Amino acid sequence: MATKTTAEKLATIQKGYTLEGATIELGAAIIDGELHKDAPVRLPLAMMNRHGLVAGATGTGKTVTLHMMAEQLSTAGVPVFLADIKGDLSGLATAAVGSDKLKARTDSIGQAWQGKTFPVEFLALGGDGNGVPVRATVTSFGPILLSRIMELNDTQESSLQLVFYFADKNGLELIDLKDLRAVIQYLTSDEGKDKLEELGGLSKATAGVILRELVNLEAQGLEKFFGEPEFDTAELLRTAPDGRGVVTCLELPTLQTKPMLFSTFLMWLLADLFEDLPEAGDLDKPKLVFFLDEAHLLFNGASKAFLDAITTTVRLIRSKGVGIFFVTQTPKDVPADVLGQLANRVQHALRAFTPEDAKALKATVSTFPVSDYDLEETLTSAGIGEAVITVMNEKGAPTPVALTRLRAPESLMGPSDEALVRSTVAGSALLGKYGTAVDNASAYEKLTGKAAAPTGPAAAEPADAGAPGTAAGYDVDAEARRIEEEILGRPSSRPAQAPGPAPQDPEPEYGGPEDGEARETARRTRAPRAPRTRQPKSREPEPQPGGMMGDLGGVLGGALGGGLKSMARSMGTQLGRELLRGVFGTASRRRRR
Repeated sequence: MATKTTAEKLATIQKGYTLEGATIELGAAIIDGELHKDAPVRLPLAMMNRHGLVAGATGTGKTVTLHMMAEQLSTAGVPVFLADIKGDLSGLATAAVGSDKLKARTDSIGQAWQGKTFPVEFLALGGDGNGVPVRATVTSFGPILLSRIMELNDTQESSLQLVFYFADKNGLELIDLKDLRAVIQYLTSDEGKDKLEELGGLSKATAGVILRELVNLEAQGLEKFFGEPEFDTAELLRTAPDGRGVVTCLELPTLQTKPMLFSTFLMWLLADLFEDLPEAGDLDKPKLVFFLDEAHLLFNGASKAFLDAITTTVRLIRSKGVGIFFVTQTPKDVPADVLGQLANRVQHALRAFTPEDAKALKATVSTFPVSDYDLEETLTSAGIGEAVITVMNEKGAPTPVALTRLRAPESLMGPSDEALVRSTVAGSALLGKYGTAVDNASAYEKLTGKAAAPTGPAAAEPADAGAPGTAAGYDVDAEARRIEEEILGRPSSRPAQAPGPAPQDPEPEYGGPEDGEARETARRTRAPRAPRTRQPKSREPEPQPGGMMGDLGGVLGGALGGGLKSMARSMGTQLGRELLRGVFGTASRRRRR
């Protein structure tokens, strides 16, 4: 094969990056060691929801690349989400100051540089930092994501799904960690042991392990990340009055002590967006671009259910107008099923100091299209602020691989003054909405009979409002039969109680034990429990084979894990439609309202 001349290589890149629509300008191509500002490298704005990867060794400029891309997205009216791990990205709120060195760089790539500020919103997980506090309720976070934080194994994760399902079915709102702890304590108590048996796949020993892990989370101070008011992810889609997209920076000052919480919380944000956003199809520009930094933390030690849920979310959220860029050191940090969906690649330099580094380098080179570069040499010799790039063009084909000197950000490359950050937060419209934690009546209050603590302005509901077992006509036995049928997928072995006069002073189902004589009668008359295998018949009508609900139920049943497969099978019923959770086991905001 004949070697191309520099002029031929230049023509290939110029043609490959000649695009018709709006673009994100990335920089200028370097060919045969020479910079060519007449060969700009661009990324089509309409293709940013095809997702991407920004990778490279520590110190090669990945954060500056995010910074530069976020500025242009904001200018184009696209909201951006950034996880600000080192605090450097807060500089978007401060205009950069020019210098001779900066001018020489920008002139060399043909960049018309001007210092600017951008509309920034600062958030902090649970108020752990200067930003507006961000919280999620336990029920919306869901069992799969919570299992990830608690580092549960597959069996324990499936059992936690059953606990969530039990709480969903019985009107026990899981708002914070003490609510979930109260439900598990109830199921492992004398009062709740019958309900524990009815859950079938949940053993008392496993429930005890989950409870201990939950108490451990509280001991680490993680309870402040769960509660109300819950953050509405629609806040990430805002634009400023001048039409620019708002850049949301999530502060993570204690990342090193809570890495699992950080990465899992970001997936909750994505899962919530996925559940709530409508289908959008192909847009001229995305609704949101989400940069997921330190992506390796997301995948390390992840369960199969968790990885399947990530893959599903990445595959499907594109059609809802959201682009995701994973930021990590090497492509090997991202599972192959996810990596195959990342069409836009910005690869900074890699180091090959060890045999493991050399393997990672070869693996990275193998993921790029055939090019005119010796990529092994190029990736180990690229300077700071340079990257090997290939993106998806407007026709859906990969652009030519180009070593690129990247543009310089126009806002401060470093943290903004803390006083500016604090004043920005104080003036935020979100502070009044999310600044003060509230503790409304939920599962803990219903199970213990205690009133909710007055921690915020929201009015607490009465502790017995809607609680199971109240005098509002709640049928304890009917509910127990429904739980068994839905979870085990077979007719209940619990006998129906003959109708009779209601007791004058009924005991609450979750405030204490049932009447002793009635319980003993039920035990004596109960049919022997069948082995825990799936039976072909159920009292609920099965969805028609091949129907949309049947297909969706099968897909989600597999994604959610064994503990909820029977619930997915019952999607044809109204009850199944109301209780079905998302691919991460998260609860849709529309269902939570």
